[in-house]
Amino acid sequence: MSRKHMIIPIFIPHKGCPFDCIYCNQKVISGQIQEMTQHQMESIVERHLSTAAENAHIEIAFYGGSFTGIETDKQIMFLETASKYVQAGKIRGIRLSTRPDYIDEEIIERLRKYSVSTVELGVQSLEPDVLLISGRGHTVEDVERACILIRDSGINLGIQTMIGLPNSDYEKEIRTAIRCIDLKPKIVRIYPTLVIKNTYMEKMYLEGKYTPLNLNAAVGICAKLLELYEQNGIKVIRIGLQPTDNINENFDVLAGPFHPSFRQLVESRVFLFKIENYIKEYKLYTEHDIIIYTGKSCLSNVIGQRRENIEYLKAKYNFKKVEVICDERFKDEIFIRRLSDKVN
Repeated sequence: MSRKHMIIPIFIPHKGCPFDCIYCNQKVISGQIQEMTQHQMESIVERHLSTAAENAHIEIAFYGGSFTGIETDKQIMFLETASKYVQAGKIRGIRLSTRPDYIDEEIIERLRKYSVSTVELGVQSLEPDVLLISGRGHTVEDVERACILIRDSGINLGIQTMIGLPNSDYEKEIRTAIRCIDLKPKIVRIYPTLVIKNTYMEKMYLEGKYTPLNLNAAVGICAKLLELYEQNGIKVIRIGLQPTDNINENFDVLAGPFHPSFRQLVESRVFLFKIENYIKEYKLYTEHDIIIYTGKSCLSNVIGQRRENIEYLKAKYNFKKVEVICDERFKDEIFIRRLSDKVN
């Protein structure tokens, strides 16, 4: 299907990383086990380009491992292959992900040479004790140094974080987000920690040494983080792992806050925060009925999945009726009144 913005994914499963973080089974997460070759990569790129819309913004993205940790000759092979499409004007840029301790001046020069436009760092947490128990093998200082090198090079910086890791808590998640904001990334991904089969975390979970966040708590934390990032002009491009044949309950996800529409739950919770703040500010909790106005694009988030937000408001504030009306005058905002003060 043609799209105006296309990411061409190239999976390089668990390459370039000698560490085994307690939560990681990269073969399961990426959905790919076989090693990528140049011929396979070119076939994938050509197949995607054949479906691209005219004038689409197209990028090649390397996923599945710490790209800058693989053998240098393989890095160059992959980058040269991708770069020729940039030089030909067929794609706009190259994205990749790596570890903070796999970034230095020499690596940055190589990435710039081959037209890399975005580097995402697997940061996960900026709390030293959380990094240590998670087996990350890098420090907070490694993160800060890598972020400066990437930003100063003119390459776009992305940061990937996880909530619910061992030793973490709500306050640490907020502190990590605030420190991430200080590092000035262009984009952020937020992943709730899941217990994946055949990981050390599975062992911890089965032995009662680790308890994952429940879905409600994970949604609440991510909603607060989403608010923080958006308030500071940082785009959150993903919240939660993308469902695959393996990444699903009753398959390789043993426990944890998995939901196929996790981001929608989070965005809906953000609107619930806004609604509650409005109710408190204007003392609407004394009313029996309220009416909420919002734009079409926000209707589902205001209502919540299975009318979750509406039922919550009725139960908490003892409202007899909560009506939601689409009104494009309010676009992506909300406006609340008593039902008797209905706006014409």
